Amino acid sequence: QVQLVESGGGAVQAGGSLRLSCTASGRTFSTYTMGWFRQTPGKEREFLASINKSSSPFYGDSVKGRFTISRDNAKNTVYLQMNSLKPEDTTVYYCAASRNGRNFINPYWGQGTQVTVSS
Repeated sequence: QVQLVESGGGAVQAGGSLRLSCTASGRTFSTYTMGWFRQTPGKEREFLASINKSSSPFYGDSVKGRFTISRDNAKNTVYLQMNSLKPEDTTVYYCAASRNGRNFINPYWGQGTQVTVSS
């Protein structure tokens, strides 16, 4: 029912920055907790960051201090600012919308955007 579209991925050199965007359809965006995840084939999906409807952020340990999540309810958009990127950050990044806070049980998923970081 909720459609999520990611953008902003691409190729960058180590130490560089990218800003990912995720835009949601519908009029209920402000009621969802939004999150960013990434997943490499053969590895478990990794939680990166979330932001609830009160705009309170929460970060995974692996990216805390480098990544910043924010949202703009007027634009139905959540962002992930990624700084000091490393080659190990190379993978596909996914946006998710949760109906039950930070639990992310059966969330709506975007189709992903590729991030490639070269040495």
